[in-house]
Amino acid sequence: MSTKRDYYEILGVSKSASEAELKAAYRKQALQWHPDRNKAKDAETKFKEVNEAYEILSDKEKRSAYDQFGHVAFEPGAGFGGAQGPFGGQQQTYRQGPFTYSYTTYDGGQGPDLGSDFEGFSDPFEIFSQFFGGASPFGSSRSSRKPRYGISLNFMEAAKGVEKEVVVEGKKKKIKIPAGVDDGSTVNFPDFYLSVEVKQDKDFKRDGLDVYVDREISFSQAALGAIIDAPTIEGKVNLRIRPGTQPGTLIRLKEMGISNPHGRGKGDEYVRLKVVVPGKLSRRQRELLEEFEEN
Repeated sequence: MSTKRDYYEILGVSKSASEAELKAAYRKQALQWHPDRNKAKDAETKFKEVNEAYEILSDKEKRSAYDQFGHVAFEPGAGFGGAQGPFGGQQQTYRQGPFTYSYTTYDGGQGPDLGSDFEGFSDPFEIFSQFFGGASPFGSSRSSRKPRYGISLNFMEAAKGVEKEVVVEGKKKKIKIPAGVDDGSTVNFPDFYLSVEVKQDKDFKRDGLDVYVDREISFSQAALGAIIDAPTIEGKVNLRIRPGTQPGTLIRLKEMGISNPHGRGKGDEYVRLKVVVPGKLSRRQRELLEEFEEN
């Protein structure tokens, strides 16, 4: 399927959209137009458009070519990655945050016939299933016939990994869920799929492999400096607050975020400092602040 609609318009993002914004837009559009969920006549066509747009824009080299030359960069003979076709018939796999996706194209008419619907782009149902970590959550006939089960985890269980006892086809089994699974992920076990729901946490907020947490400090701590503790996935750590720290300052804790469930590496944790201004002051406190202001 070759569409002449602007890829950014299809995903509903600007040309300056970040990788995270592209991923979020793709997730929203793909879920909206998946034919097993949307019964509109044009749902499958829209679904293929969304996947084609994401396949191009999520890759830096292809996105750059599209920004320069538009759709013509991916027409046969355009020379992007091969003389007879855009990518020379090779399969390539990319990682983006906790997700893995791949595409395959063929030049000169060689390789499996994907049909005229795709015109050199990979099967959109395959992209969808790989992006969401396994088989289609809507029971697409293209998916494996393995049964699918669901499980709910709290933030720490998902972040650190956990062993759970589940019932599969009437039999109890102990399974290990890898560290780093995200909400909406699917874990592929040998005889079944497991859809994961991750509950929100009151302290930690996740963005890809990175973790964000707010930490309140007093006005005097921000002005004078201090040593405070901050929560992390592995427990509390001490942080040094520099004198003159401004509200909203982010402190980066390198590789103290989420483990990548598909390979090596960890995200970072960011501690955002929120300076709390006292609502009431004693007479002495007021005098000191007024004296400070005058100086």
